[in-house]
Amino acid sequence: MPQSYIKRILDARVYDVARETPVEEAVLMSHRLDNQVWLKREDLQPVFSFKLRGAYNKMHRLSDEQRRRGVVAASAGNHAQGLAMAAQKMNVKAIIVMPRTTPQIKVDAVRGRGARVLLHGDSFDEAAEHAAKLVEEKDMTYVHPFDDPDVIAGQGTIGMEIVRQCQRPLDVLFVPVGGGGLLAGVAAYVKYVWPQTRIVGVEPEDAACLQLAMERGRRATLREVGLFADGCAVAQIGRETFRVIRDTVDEVITASTDEMCAAIKDIFEDTRSIAEPAGALALAGMKKYVESNGTHGQQLLAIVSGANTNFDRLRYISERTEIGEHREAVISVTIPEQPGSFRKFCGVLGRRNITEFNYRYADASSAQVFVGLSVVPGGQDLVELLADLERRGYTTEDMTDNEVAKLHIRYMVGGHAPAVVDDERVYRVEFPERPGALLKFLSGLGQRWNISMFHYRNHGAAYGRILVGVQVPRGERRIFEQVLDAINYRYWDETENRAYQLYLGQRQA
Repeated sequence: MPQSYIKRILDARVYDVARETPVEEAVLMSHRLDNQVWLKREDLQPVFSFKLRGAYNKMHRLSDEQRRRGVVAASAGNHAQGLAMAAQKMNVKAIIVMPRTTPQIKVDAVRGRGARVLLHGDSFDEAAEHAAKLVEEKDMTYVHPFDDPDVIAGQGTIGMEIVRQCQRPLDVLFVPVGGGGLLAGVAAYVKYVWPQTRIVGVEPEDAACLQLAMERGRRATLREVGLFADGCAVAQIGRETFRVIRDTVDEVITASTDEMCAAIKDIFEDTRSIAEPAGALALAGMKKYVESNGTHGQQLLAIVSGANTNFDRLRYISERTEIGEHREAVISVTIPEQPGSFRKFCGVLGRRNITEFNYRYADASSAQVFVGLSVVPGGQDLVELLADLERRGYTTEDMTDNEVAKLHIRYMVGGHAPAVVDDERVYRVEFPERPGALLKFLSGLGQRWNISMFHYRNHGAAYGRILVGVQVPRGERRIFEQVLDAINYRYWDETENRAYQLYLGQRQA
């Protein structure tokens, strides 16, 4: 039963290396949400993440013989840094297997703590498989990032601190979820002391392995996992963590990439610190919960779990923030191709701020413009704007939730394909962001088909994204997708995507 974790958490050894982090009121967010909002600042740990707690507690519980043989872990970041610091403190040999896609800043941070780093594979699963082989070959101890009672108990000390630091029981506590170690530990303790507190786990909507397990009543594996919130990019919830969570957690909700970006900005405005996507996940979930339930006047707390993000990634986060906050919309509008039409269109928008405007002459009758503009959060403002534009004779389409439009089209608007580009098929492709990955894709396509369009931007993430147009005759489409399957990168056919058709596709006669 989860109660068995209370003694484990009280006995956990974490403060040799970890700090008791503060609970701080987010004044601006409290005002905006009309609730008292608190942040548990685990981003202030020496390794900028809560993972240090569980790693050190596990290390402390090892026998002298196990410590002598050393420890192994697979991690792309925070667990690796936590275990490296714990091993350094206890003078234990540590080998950390990291995917080759891991940003150099994280690799250097782990090496700086004295651990040996082995780069293997493009994903966590591939790194974990190699780590398992090392455990068997070298007779070392594997330290799991979440599915271990000692790791769970170490993370549970956060719940113990929250109970001690808050003046009275919280109404709702929001905890980010990846494999479930943090949620299981915190929920076990807080639910025992404050049974009236509602505990909500928050997952990325493209890595919702706990929600899947809750729906099915058993653990299941996601076919695909999004990587934006890399600290929570887990395909299957832990066995032990799920056993604890299903008895202690009241609700699981998800947050989108844009919502996480908006929460990163919210945390910055209240604390002047920059959370990583997984670190802002709980606050993103809180905002969604308040909006969905009309919550007012309650005590709400979100755990800011980490701040290990790449500087290069901030550009992408900044671009998506306003959409995630529902303060920016991206729309497509058809206007007459004649002098003064743009000025007239802007007049219809009135004093509304235009954040982006993309256009290129295509023909003498009409123009397709791609517009980013400020809107009032809540959705009704955008609905009324689109209706007003339609009444005035403009054909409009909302592109705010169109990933191709937001990731690629807005940077590519430059006119339709000429008539000579026949049989163009368009694919969105995701690939590991490492040297040689793009060349592998292009080499895999070979020279049988002509590439008619290509767009790639580095977003500072572990995975790169491209939009590619290829001339594939109708009778060869199945063969072409077999080639894509052999390259073994994730891909989506976007030929029918409206953003592509409106701005880049071949104009119909």
